[in-house]
Amino acid sequence: MALPDSWPALQLGLIGAGIGASLTPTMHEREGAEQSLRLIYRKIDFDVLGLDSQALPDLLRAAERMGFTGLNITYPCKQAVIPLLDELSDDARALGAVNTVLLHNGRRIGHNTDWSGFAAAFQRGLSSVALDRVVLLGAGGAGAAVAYALLTLGVRRLMIFDVDSGRTAAVLAALTAKFGEGRAFLADDLAGEVCAADGIVNATPVGMLKIPGMPLPVKMLRAQHWVADVIYFPLETAWLRAAQALGCQGMGGGGMAVFQAADAFALFTGKAANAARMRQHFEALIAPGGGE
Repeated sequence: MALPDSWPALQLGLIGAGIGASLTPTMHEREGAEQSLRLIYRKIDFDVLGLDSQALPDLLRAAERMGFTGLNITYPCKQAVIPLLDELSDDARALGAVNTVLLHNGRRIGHNTDWSGFAAAFQRGLSSVALDRVVLLGAGGAGAAVAYALLTLGVRRLMIFDVDSGRTAAVLAALTAKFGEGRAFLADDLAGEVCAADGIVNATPVGMLKIPGMPLPVKMLRAQHWVADVIYFPLETAWLRAAQALGCQGMGGGGMAVFQAADAFALFTGKAANAARMRQHFEALIAPGGGE
């Protein structure tokens, strides 16, 4: 689609590893075109460039020098980027993870739209499920955001499991500071906690196309569970599909991907995104043969 040269132009970017298949750039550019904005959104992929998170300081400086309006930040940088920022939104500070950085007047301002994106998707896809006890798998950047969203949505007891105990401790400390004692805990007996849970959320990368596998043995699930996954490549993971085959109510990561992008679009442009339109575009892109 050729855009008129007179339309305002904004440069944006996505920094992360293995982001070649990300639909975020296309969603932003398409919504910009719908609103008469020329968005130029670039993927800055560590895997392609042969870099890792140690390159973050240089990449942020380069983006500033090239006049970028902002950046989205994904795995493995959502927590590593924080020391490089000048300011954090209240939500980003509370959950200790950033997925959106505004570059404005020489300042770097970190926000988190992952939590609001997950919350919006959950309210549409799993609005009637029980929230007494929930198990969360993963305490990385995505896990921190999902934990924040779940407690905001009213989960009474959130049990968090991650292979990195230090990372889990940091997330628990941040959640306790925000929500008080008695809401979030370490899941040291995962099998027992899953048995007692109403629902389970996978916020690990296990199940992605590049990291196949199951984040939790399917034999641990019961039909009474609800399950959610933050992964959207594939849109329905093998774990989610197996859980639904058992009778579990389920939600994939597509809704979170769309709503976090819609919230980031508003931060970047100052204009509200049409989330329904972005969802339609996302579904067209991710459908077989949809392409980018």
